[in-house]
Amino acid sequence: MRARDIRAKAGDEPITMLTAYDAPTAQLVDEADIDMVLVGDSVGNVRLGYDSTLPVTNDEMASHTAAVARATDDALVIADMPFLSYGAGDADAIENCGRMLK
Repeated sequence: MRARDIRAKAGDEPITMLTAYDAPTAQLVDEADIDMVLVGDSVGNVRLGYDSTLPVTNDEMASHTAAVARATDDALVIADMPFLSYGAGDADAIENCGRMLK
């Protein structure tokens, strides 16, 4: 699914989203015809044992996002950018976003 497909649904039918941090969960979400799957920085609390989302690194987010993306065919994958990966400056933000897209 593409962002334009989501926009086309807006107002006409419900738009659905669930969170996944790994390939098996993402595959189940995708098979359930969920429109979007979020890879949240809450992976720090839920899967990585951190006390908050603040320690989550760009590499950790990229790894979990890649696993989710590999397991989905139809759902639009959306990922959080971790703390301080985008607010330090435009150049750093663009570099970090580019790494996530890869």
